[in-house]
Amino acid sequence: MTFSEYVSTRWDQLSQAAGQHALVVALSIMIATVIGVGAGVCTYRRPRLAALAIGATGGFLTIPSFALLGLLIPFLGLGWGPTLVALVLYSLLPIVRNTVVGLRSVDAAVVEAGRGMGMSAARVLLRVQLPLAWPVILTGIRVSTQMIIGIAAIAAYVAGPGLGNQIFDGLARLGSVNSLNAALAGTLGVVALALAFDLFYLVVRLLTTPRGLRA
Repeated sequence: MTFSEYVSTRWDQLSQAAGQHALVVALSIMIATVIGVGAGVCTYRRPRLAALAIGATGGFLTIPSFALLGLLIPFLGLGWGPTLVALVLYSLLPIVRNTVVGLRSVDAAVVEAGRGMGMSAARVLLRVQLPLAWPVILTGIRVSTQMIIGIAAIAAYVAGPGLGNQIFDGLARLGSVNSLNAALAGTLGVVALALAFDLFYLVVRLLTTPRGLRA
């Protein structure tokens, strides 16, 4: 069976796996964005706390994916639970770091001007600092997304959702009928999702970044 025939006969299965892969990545990034931006906002004015937050989230990336997923099984079982937790942990560093960098890069004169207009600190943060830092923060979110799309495939190790099951199944049966097609279909599906997410972030950047801040 050729690769095109394999894809056409298993299109429903592949599209379902791709949808699950995209969903688990999207959920993980949303959770990581809330946590990461929140951590960055709370620590960017305090260098030691910011360094601690960046160091702690960077530490998660030093844990091998298989090891982290395996360590989560006794607490969360198999499937979506360990997959979401692992992907969120791996997503945090670029988001926290870029939030801190973005907020620190906002001109102090602009912040003082906002306060001079009678705006509260919270209002200055929401109306002035975060919008100006947004392009940098969005870049961190984009980097995190691209990073965990590939890691999400490894979640098949803990019966997680996504295209990793196709890849693992194909590699486990390498040499048998359609084993290469299965691994190739899963791999190309991950690449296609990465490109689709990247295009999505380009559109988001154009729609949400003020004209004067667009690079």
